[in-house]
Amino acid sequence: MISKTIKAHSTEAITKEIDKATSVGFKPTLAIVFLSIKQDWKTVSTILDKKGMAVFGATTSGEFIDENIEEGSIVMMLLDIKPEYFKLEFLETGERSTFEKAKQIGSIGKNTFKNPAFIIVSGWLSKDGENIVEGITEGFGNDVTIFGGMAGDDQSLEGPVVFTYNKSSDKGILALIIDESKIEINGLATCGWKPIGTTKTITKSEGNIVYTIDDKPALDMIMKYLGVDYDFESGKEILTQIGAYYPLQMERENVAPVMRTAMLANRVERSLICAGNVPHGSKIKFSLPPDFDAIEKVIEECNELKNEQQSEADALVMFSCVSRHLSFGILMSEEINQVQEVWNAPMVGFFTYGEFGKSKTGKHEFHNNTCCIVVLKEK
Repeated sequence: MISKTIKAHSTEAITKEIDKATSVGFKPTLAIVFLSIKQDWKTVSTILDKKGMAVFGATTSGEFIDENIEEGSIVMMLLDIKPEYFKLEFLETGERSTFEKAKQIGSIGKNTFKNPAFIIVSGWLSKDGENIVEGITEGFGNDVTIFGGMAGDDQSLEGPVVFTYNKSSDKGILALIIDESKIEINGLATCGWKPIGTTKTITKSEGNIVYTIDDKPALDMIMKYLGVDYDFESGKEILTQIGAYYPLQMERENVAPVMRTAMLANRVERSLICAGNVPHGSKIKFSLPPDFDAIEKVIEECNELKNEQQSEADALVMFSCVSRHLSFGILMSEEINQVQEVWNAPMVGFFTYGEFGKSKTGKHEFHNNTCCIVVLKEK
């Protein structure tokens, strides 16, 4: 399987890049497309469809190929994977719940391939991250393979979009279902964040809204504990500083913690709105801002994946939380570059509002402030 990555900042320019990539006998059948909400994904999808490529697409909060981070751009990975080795499934949540739609995707995968793996992107469904994983698992079975990310919208928080040819939605689920008997797929969800302080308890929460931590207002607790000053009188309620630099780590027995990022705050209720559910009674710790140690931990786990499960790759796809980008700053390019160099294969990726994947000691689940690496190799 051959993969090529291309990028541009306009529809006209990406059309030229597509033509250039396919001018020497390369005939891709699948395009993985990540682009800014400002770009015209409908036109891009039409162009790719006319060239015989299926489209797996999502809007972003920043995008990249290899170590090159872009903003407001279009990035693509073109693959010549045999059409019988994959299936695209697009479902929009509506009258039926996200769980039921995800369950349907799991069932479709089970009925299509004996050994399916699911790479998924989803729209504005941050409260339903766990439901997506649980639904696919219910539809397929407990040994399911799920990786992916939630679409972004350049941090406007107005409605990210997932799309394929002639279909798009801000509340859709798009699945790239791959036959694992033909394409080897492995991956890893890893963060490298270090916990600080004592374990605390979520004493009141509902879904992804945290009202109290240790019986104190969640917003006051995190601001006082971390010494963070935030001007709520400005009207800006997006907690990019807190969410990026001080995510919560939900502790679990015998498995790695799962990260939860505070994306919004309610200044009246003094609550935090997280990108993912935080159940009542959860045990949490705050996190230290990242440094080179966090990147070293990510690369260490990638090397373990390479040495123990998948030594070679035809293509790499990375779903990395936008909060990582905000907190890592210029170090983000270093992390992306080092991950790509582990397998030395073409990479495409984007900055997400949540990630799906399996941690080193956990199961496939929904994450925040994490990078999820997917490694593909034709057998």
